[in-house]
Amino acid sequence: MQQRSVSASRRPSGTDGSDFSYRMVVDSRYTRVAKGKSRLGALLAAQTASQVVWTSLMLLSASHEKKFETFAAISLSVGFISLVIGELGRRRSHITLLRLYAIISSIATVLSVASIIRSDLHLKVIKYQSTADMTYYELLEIGRTLIGVMLQILIIITTVSLVHNMSPKRIS
Repeated sequence: MQQRSVSASRRPSGTDGSDFSYRMVVDSRYTRVAKGKSRLGALLAAQTASQVVWTSLMLLSASHEKKFETFAAISLSVGFISLVIGELGRRRSHITLLRLYAIISSIATVLSVASIIRSDLHLKVIKYQSTADMTYYELLEIGRTLIGVMLQILIIITTVSLVHNMSPKRIS
């Protein structure tokens, strides 16, 4: 019976260095794509959490006030649709879906800001200049929207960088 060599960690003999053309080095943009996809995944999770919190706040507000704000509901539905598109684009590395996600989630963020402007919450902040006269729901809505805007800025930066690194290099 033949015994195996004990030194399995040694380099194989018989290579004279001429096999360099068969060795592959990973291009740095592929590592940037992997890092960008993981960063986008974290941002998608944060955006999902923000959407869930906003949905629960909106449902609680609607049950107390017996009034359903349609502008906010449209923003929420557009936001959830953009999350599905973004996750599909991230998993499949589909550039068109990622671009569509950035556009649709930006529209949802603009609708969210427009909902606050339409409900005159920004005027309450300017008028009172303190948060003591505002309800807890109003403070949460303003805070969630501000976090959503900052999150959207990070999402746009990450998505543009990811799409740029996924796109093939152009030869001039």
